[in-house]
Amino acid sequence: MTATASPARTGLILGIGAYVTWGLLPLYLKLLAGVPAFQVVAHRILWSVALLLLVVLAMRRGAAIRAAARGRTLLLLCGSAGLIAVNWLVYIWAVQHAHVLEASLGYFINPLVNVALGVAVLGERVRRGQAVAIGIAAVGVLLLAVSGGGALWISLTLAVTFGVYGLLRKVAAIDALGGLTVETLLLSPFAAIFIAQAQMAGTGAFGQSMRMDVLLVLAGAVTTAPLLMFAAAARRMRYATLGLLQYLAPTLQFLQAVLLFGETLKPVHIVTFTLIWAGCALYAYDSVRGSRTPATRA
Repeated sequence: MTATASPARTGLILGIGAYVTWGLLPLYLKLLAGVPAFQVVAHRILWSVALLLLVVLAMRRGAAIRAAARGRTLLLLCGSAGLIAVNWLVYIWAVQHAHVLEASLGYFINPLVNVALGVAVLGERVRRGQAVAIGIAAVGVLLLAVSGGGALWISLTLAVTFGVYGLLRKVAAIDALGGLTVETLLLSPFAAIFIAQAQMAGTGAFGQSMRMDVLLVLAGAVTTAPLLMFAAAARRMRYATLGLLQYLAPTLQFLQAVLLFGETLKPVHIVTFTLIWAGCALYAYDSVRGSRTPATRA
């Protein structure tokens, strides 16, 4: 029992670590408030590349990644790289412009977007509980859209870009480390050119102060660490349990927006979040129940 329980416990710790790190990301980004969002994304890409290449070399994974990243897989990674860049840019801009509330809403919606994409694109069957969950969440989003009670484009952009990103990564024949390494390598020339132009124009953030330089370099670890923890957790624990943990991140973001950053929680936000939470809770319950069904029948 100890031998089987230990990987699951380790996976739980890693999974919590990944989602808590993502959930606390606004605190880190607030420290970069004076740096334009495009520059933050560019530094995030370049320092992630540096860290990932070190990891790949240490694990001797270079040959395997090169073999996997070709043909259809490479095309899919080009698409996923573009999507994650847009996702990062919108998220950073949202935090810098006091829209953490809308950002958290996007990641509450995301699991339900994943289900909808699975049905529409992959032909997956949706259970009745999941269909009801999507419907409840959709009503909440519709109410917010009709009322104009917030920058809904942020929520929808984050939910859709990360949902489609996940879909592309699901069908791409490459693991998490290899995929992220190739994605950042594909984006790195654009990031390098952008940073070089900013530095030559005198508008670059790097080199202005030791504190800012350290924060920008840490962007690599802040980006890659939770993704690697997530990948390790997924190999050690039930995916349904890991799915439940994903609500930790937007919950922490929501609490920071209201309690720390002073963002206004309007009545329409309360109604919308209540419907989204209800949909997420129903989706989570149905997922857990569905994951237990085969074992019960056996």
